[in-house]
Amino acid sequence: MTDIQELLLSRIRDVADYPEPGVMFKDITPLLADPAAFTALTDALAEIVVSTGATKVVGLEARGFILGAPVAVRAGVGFIPVRKAGKLPGATLSQAYDLEYGSAEIEVHAEDLSVGDRILIVDDVLATGGTAEASIQLIRRAGAQVAGLAVLMELGFLAGRARLEPALDGAPLEALLVV
Repeated sequence: MTDIQELLLSRIRDVADYPEPGVMFKDITPLLADPAAFTALTDALAEIVVSTGATKVVGLEARGFILGAPVAVRAGVGFIPVRKAGKLPGATLSQAYDLEYGSAEIEVHAEDLSVGDRILIVDDVLATGGTAEASIQLIRRAGAQVAGLAVLMELGFLAGRARLEPALDGAPLEALLVV
């Protein structure tokens, strides 16, 4: 394990039985509260922006906003939030997707993505991959190219990577930690 992985992992707190019994929640708020750890995370993700040639970062609601915005600033590219349906005031593109129990919908401002954009999607956790897969579809529908997906932590036992690799179509999926 690298020094940055050890640092990041040491600042993630396990919370048993949250949000429901049997779930071990990975709480990143201690990491965000530690300036050295948050800076190391931001720097590592910004390196991925540069290595993929991304021209913009998309952050997925809500913790993807917390991570993606400083990453975009550090890398010198634009930041675009992908929000839950009904949260953006302008003309939007939307993408529905299925959840374990039901469905959800995400949106992006239509004018924020364009042909020629290379988008790195940033989020805190890759679980089953449903939201990330919907964001890939949304970005491509807007005419932009997906440069890759970068996450702080991949929950390997939920098989999100296997779901996303076909959708990424060769674009990299970078997880700083796999648990």
